[in-house]
Amino acid sequence: MKSTLDILEAKVAGVMAEISGQAGYPALVKPATDPRFGDYQINGVMPLAKQLKTNPRKLAEQLVAKLDISDICETPEIAGPGFINLRLKPQIVVANLVQISKDIDRLGLEKAEKPKTIVVDFSGPNIAKQMHVGHLRSTIIGDAICRLLELRGHKVIRQNHIGDWGTQFGRVILGLWHICMAEGKHADQKPYYQTELEELRASAKDKGKLGSICRRIAQRQEKDFEEDRDGEKYFKRFLVNLGQRDVDEVWDKILLAYQYMNLLEETISETGLTIKTDVKGKEQEIPYESLSRHVTTMLQKGDKQEIDAWKFVRTITLEECNRVYKKLSVTLTDRDIRGESEYSDDLPGVVGELKKKGMAVESEGAVCVFPEGFKDKEGKPLPVIIQKSDGAYLYATTDLAAIRYRVGELKADRIIYVTDARQGLHFEMVFAVARKAGWVKPETELAHVTFGSVLGEDGKPLKTRSGENVKLKELLDEAVERARKVVEDKNPGLSEDEKKKIANAVGIGAVKYADYTNNRTSDYIFSFDKMLAMEGNTAPYMQYAYARIKSINRKGKERGIDVNKELAGVKELNIGEPSELDLAKHLIRYGEAVSSSAGDYKPNYLTAYLYDLAQKFSSFYNDCPVLDASPDKRPTRLLLCDLTAKTIEHGLRTLLGIEVIEQM
Repeated sequence: MKSTLDILEAKVAGVMAEISGQAGYPALVKPATDPRFGDYQINGVMPLAKQLKTNPRKLAEQLVAKLDISDICETPEIAGPGFINLRLKPQIVVANLVQISKDIDRLGLEKAEKPKTIVVDFSGPNIAKQMHVGHLRSTIIGDAICRLLELRGHKVIRQNHIGDWGTQFGRVILGLWHICMAEGKHADQKPYYQTELEELRASAKDKGKLGSICRRIAQRQEKDFEEDRDGEKYFKRFLVNLGQRDVDEVWDKILLAYQYMNLLEETISETGLTIKTDVKGKEQEIPYESLSRHVTTMLQKGDKQEIDAWKFVRTITLEECNRVYKKLSVTLTDRDIRGESEYSDDLPGVVGELKKKGMAVESEGAVCVFPEGFKDKEGKPLPVIIQKSDGAYLYATTDLAAIRYRVGELKADRIIYVTDARQGLHFEMVFAVARKAGWVKPETELAHVTFGSVLGEDGKPLKTRSGENVKLKELLDEAVERARKVVEDKNPGLSEDEKKKIANAVGIGAVKYADYTNNRTSDYIFSFDKMLAMEGNTAPYMQYAYARIKSINRKGKERGIDVNKELAGVKELNIGEPSELDLAKHLIRYGEAVSSSAGDYKPNYLTAYLYDLAQKFSSFYNDCPVLDASPDKRPTRLLLCDLTAKTIEHGLRTLLGIEVIEQM
């Protein structure tokens, strides 16, 4: 069903083209901000008058004289210098409402005229790391975008571009090596990677002490390398047995060892320490902090046992991620994973092709592309580095390979990247390189959908008291726990299963909905108290609004009223009260909210619509008896209740992945 807004847009734009003699001027029909002046407002007259160098009010009069919308609206009213107010006729509202009521699955939502193949790249966790609060926005915003676009009829291909290659590859193997040595050679003491991690953290502000700790670590590690240089004594046997061990126990150790490797490399880089290792078959000293990069380079050549170990860590990481996705009701699956490692074989070809096209040049030992229009503060061209002097590839190289694959193999008409705003310049430059290389057709859209940060009550990025990233699983568990306490206080008589179900729906829903209500480009302050409140634009308020409507059916049954039978027998609607008409008008605008949310990739448009719907229903419910209404009015009011519940359920569950519950 075509939305009223789209119909009005087309009609107004047609008259504007007739008056101006030129098509393409936007009608700018928008929902009215104040219902006292109508339902829609035409705002395109002012800019058109400026282009035509004519009086805007006279132009508005011309437009109204030629505009035939009598089948939809009352007589248009000109306001101010050239705005035009439109008020819908009640009969068109009723006709649309009846049409929507017959479309149970889609509620009258129209599909795109020309469906496209759209790739959406979102979430992107890293192996050997737990998902943290920084992954929340990309994961749930990306999921909502996929749901919205699929509803519009597009073919959506989800891509979870996980960080499973590059330097972290070497860190994972080194982390496993430290676990191995701690359990083998140093089995008589507490795992050294745990005690030394604590030491490094405790001495963070004491450079002298840090230097001493780092030297001690480097000396022990060099001795351990010497003793197990070929891995035969400890490491190879450890890797062979890795897959037989308890996953949860190994996962906890891997997380700790990976944190140890990260902090150690970061700290030791300031000491100038070196370590002996094999470089092209010869023993050579390299900077300690470059050891993981060196290991990565060696492993990328395909040592089977290390590759198998990496696959094991990758698998258990993704299992942890899948648990989080399930909690969040996110539609990502293992079929959607295509990480950095998938493109490793393509990277030499990317660099080679860019060189062949004359785009890639050597600069200070690295291979770079200098896309036009990008300069630093001093006016010098900015490079996209695609290969470092040591032969290593970078994120940009992988992103270029991914674009080439998504356009060439997946046949994408549009590629959407959902990441934080800090990566804006990176993607602008990568997109420019891909277009110049001819890997992207002119008509193919590359969109970077950005978002702001999740902040703590102090206005700074949300962290734990110790300054670490908040683990996403722990944050969600706390939300459910807090919701459970509210359920216990409000409804202690519910069964354990009911309490658990409600707490999970409310807790997880509260976190997701609070994020969705904010403009994605803005930062927002994370507050459990606000997001779990029963007042305001929150998930609990929306879930309660739904439950309140569903209770009408239960009460009707208790009073011997067959609600379903009355709904099935509705032949015509009897809308007379102002709050009935106001609710009905809002219900027929659901498609407009969905369309604008999908078009701008902004779920907050949808949450704003749903909140307004709940408030308009509340006004209607207070003004108009439903079950006690007269026989000529009750079926209409039951239909308004039913469509409101269906719309809230569709918006929350189908489009935002938030559960609704019939009893709070």
